[in-house]
Amino acid sequence: MTDADTTNFDQRSGLLTALLDSWDRNNTILVNLLHAVPDGALELRPIATSPSIGELFMHIHYCRLIFVEEDAPESATAMPEGEWRQESDRVRMAQWLNESAATVRTAVVRRLQEGRQMDRHYDHPILLLQHMIWHEGYHHGQIKLTLKLAGQALADEAIGAGTWDVWMDKT
Repeated sequence: MTDADTTNFDQRSGLLTALLDSWDRNNTILVNLLHAVPDGALELRPIATSPSIGELFMHIHYCRLIFVEEDAPESATAMPEGEWRQESDRVRMAQWLNESAATVRTAVVRRLQEGRQMDRHYDHPILLLQHMIWHEGYHHGQIKLTLKLAGQALADEAIGAGTWDVWMDKT
């Protein structure tokens, strides 16, 4: 990275701070959703051939790590066994989600500091963050729809504080 690149990086740090904050908020929302899923509902599936709610959370964790492994291997951490596995320990699941979110964050920051593209999928490291937020939002909707189909919908008043409010509140 040249001196000019370092200067530009420093000038963009306000934007980078906001982007990283959005990633942190996204993970907070995901972990809040995990804890809001009713007891016994991690095994629910919208249809018989679909992944369960628990498997969706584990898929998200796996995808975060596999994309870092493929795109920024210097930041990679140990991969979990299997992409679509059932897990019922919410505390452990939340810990894994927090750890994989930190891994993605580290990979993006490191690549930005080095002025490097990602190795395989993205022209710019920020695109990894954007892809992960989009991907996880998609599965967030699937999880909420699965609960609704099972007659266990999360009330907007109850889940809003842990989701929408996390996005919209000023810090």
